Amino acid sequence: MTQHQLKNILFLDVETVAGYDDFEKLDERLKSQWARKASFLKREEGITDAMLYEDRAGIYAEFGKIVVISLGFFHEEEDELHFRVTSLYDHDEVALLEKFKGILEKMDEDIKLCAHNGREFDFPYLSRRMLINNIKLPSALDLSGKKPWEINHLDTMDMWKFGDWKHYTSLELLATLFGIESSKTDMDGSMVNEVYYQDGNLKKIADYCTDDVIVTANLYCKLKSIPAKFKVTRVN
Repeated sequence: MTQHQLKNILFLDVETVAGYDDFEKLDERLKSQWARKASFLKREEGITDAMLYEDRAGIYAEFGKIVVISLGFFHEEEDELHFRVTSLYDHDEVALLEKFKGILEKMDEDIKLCAHNGREFDFPYLSRRMLINNIKLPSALDLSGKKPWEINHLDTMDMWKFGDWKHYTSLELLATLFGIESSKTDMDGSMVNEVYYQDGNLKKIADYCTDDVIVTANLYCKLKSIPAKFKVTRVN
């Protein structure tokens, strides 16, 4: 029964950074658009558009890029439940997105995508970056013409909201409440841009992202009251 409840769900998480390491590398047209965007963002006194770009641009698909996509799914081996998880990562965003698309297209057409805050961040960010990079959307991300009940997107944050659309709850807070081991060890989401551009440590970001997918899978089981005990297999 447990395996059936978890069948055809691809758990995922993405990590994003600013599109460039330096605001001055943007062309003048995009600089102008960022200045317009930045004018609506809260900032402390003395924070320039360039400083805000470094700190916040990665949040927005129009100004950021994806550097890591972590994926995980449940499967059964010899009557034991396993969670297989891996991370795709690349400095070349097009190559990364093409590889992710290829994986999706090889999976069951009824595959469900699950992420924490996925409906507001991961799924639209992936879709926008694919289109910006002239990549045709795979069926799992293409919402055009689909009715709400035909969209196979699951979101653990939405599940926790219970219809309260004003309520944001972080993955870390829910992990704490449900006694799930934290993915926040020596880094958190606010550090990704710095680790990427200053430290050049893409593997560290990928490991962090992988841990988030494991936490999300655990949280999904808790929210669905699925008594799942599973072995995690990390695939490099």
